[in-house]
Amino acid sequence: MLLSVEGLRLLLSICLLGLVLIAAFFLRCRKLTMIEYLGWGMVVIFVPLLGPFLVIVARPGRPRQ
Repeated sequence: MLLSVEGLRLLLSICLLGLVLIAAFFLRCRKLTMIEYLGWGMVVIFVPLLGPFLVIVARPGRPRQ
């Protein structure tokens, strides 16, 4: 089964959206100020493939209890 270029782009877009959502939910579970949340959110959005991984590995803030 061969995929077209459009199909591969669609799969990549869905994957990137999934990674952004995972990182956003991870940040939601951390205790951050609004400025920190926005800053890390910008990393997630503007660093396409590595951004979500960087946010999860860096573990910003403290865990909520």
